[in-house]
Amino acid sequence: MAAAGGVREALERTRGAGVPVEIEVHTREELDQALAWGATHLLLDNLTPAEARQWIAHIGGRAKVELSGGITLENIRSYAESGADFVSSGALTHSAKAVDINFRLELDS
Repeated sequence: MAAAGGVREALERTRGAGVPVEIEVHTREELDQALAWGATHLLLDNLTPAEARQWIAHIGGRAKVELSGGITLENIRSYAESGADFVSSGALTHSAKAVDINFRLELDS
């Protein structure tokens, strides 16, 4: 959004892309702008479960909603019960231990 100049400009630049576009909004003002300009997929980041419920009620089914940021295995249920369409948690990957895996291919001559 910053590179495009705002919510409206970012959404206008994606029209005709032929793929679903998700826009991340940080404030209720950005949320309302995104909805006004026809956003169909919204990313709500770093909200509490209570805030997520309020924002999703405000959206009222006008767009698909993904929640992200601060979501862990311990609190994911609260976020899932907010009414979001999708919940993502980086804790699943950035907390994983590294494993060394290799693949050896031997060809018979």
